Amino acid sequence: MSRSSRTHFGLAALLAGLSTLGPFSIDTFLPAMRAIGSTLSASPLEMQQALTVYLFCYALMMLWHGSISDAVGRRPVILATTLLFGLASVGCALSDTLGQLLLFRALQGLCGGAGLVVGRAIIRDRLEGAAAQRLMSQVTMLFSLSPAIAPVVGGWLFGAFGWHSIFAFMALIGFALFALCWFGLPETHPKAARQPLHPRPLLASYWTVGRTVNFQLLTAAVSFNFAGFFLYVPSAPVFLMQHLHLGPTEFLWLFGPAVSGIMFGAYLSGRMAGHFSPREVVSRAYLLMFAAALANLAYNLFAAEQTLPWAVLPLALYTTGMSLAAPSITLNLMDQFPALRGTASSLQGFCQTMVSSLVAGAIAPLAWASPLRLALVMNLLLVLGFICRMGYRRRIQAAERA
Repeated sequence: MSRSSRTHFGLAALLAGLSTLGPFSIDTFLPAMRAIGSTLSASPLEMQQALTVYLFCYALMMLWHGSISDAVGRRPVILATTLLFGLASVGCALSDTLGQLLLFRALQGLCGGAGLVVGRAIIRDRLEGAAAQRLMSQVTMLFSLSPAIAPVVGGWLFGAFGWHSIFAFMALIGFALFALCWFGLPETHPKAARQPLHPRPLLASYWTVGRTVNFQLLTAAVSFNFAGFFLYVPSAPVFLMQHLHLGPTEFLWLFGPAVSGIMFGAYLSGRMAGHFSPREVVSRAYLLMFAAALANLAYNLFAAEQTLPWAVLPLALYTTGMSLAAPSITLNLMDQFPALRGTASSLQGFCQTMVSSLVAGAIAPLAWASPLRLALVMNLLLVLGFICRMGYRRRIQAAERA
């Protein structure tokens, strides 16, 4: 392996680690949600707020992570948020009321998305074109391990040491990433390229990015594609424990196939970079997602009962297509704003997480009553994403003809 390859892989590993704060904050405590609710005298619906509050604050701060990093640099933002995340996780572990837990979950959410948003900007600071897509795919492939590992680790910690240990583990991750970034993360955004952080320029930047129809369509496409899978994340305790009759330590049955698909899709994206155009990559990705969503619907319509592994295999194919499409669409989106990549990344992350928050807080509780409802909603969300993608393609074709 050349020195350049080792450097890129090391950066990919570090950025992937930073990106894990989000999924670990969501997935690690899922197996223990019922037990936490029992300890804190909270109903299942009230405990769902611990996820919804986190996602809402995560989305809200997405609007600031990239913009702040555009103004002060990438490194200070990463260092501050990893340290605060660790402290918030300690607060969650020490909580003895639902109100305290929600407060510290909100603080976790305010910090948890910095690695993902700023990490994308760092990639674009360092690389261009196919090289950027390859590094983005490497980050996605490494990052995608966390949703599979997190619930397994959470189930094991819960069974061995109780639910407080789950948040202690999150704190350890936050402090470890702070130390790694302190010693190993370079500053990639020079002072000469920085944008001022004042209300008027910030609002102008968001207006410039957000009013662009192409940005709206691409962001909606990525958000709905992801929502088709994310629907199963807040539904996991009911889907696995009620419909499939599994225990708290068996969440790998859902997240294992799904994450395997994410990793394989990211691998394919990296391999196809430079050999296929982004449009061709995304078109093939949608074929995979539609095949998976329709197979999931057919299984739930005609199967006499839910059995493993058939109840979860369509998710592996779906997430393969989802992960194959995401790097190309995301890079395409940010390339429209070369001077505002951090801002564009923040706004895209905000929109996607708000959709996920809506799914977790409103849609999933209505759909998780039956696996068939989940399959129907998955198909609906995918169709919405495809419509947005086709709207973008038609605008590009019209511009080319003009």
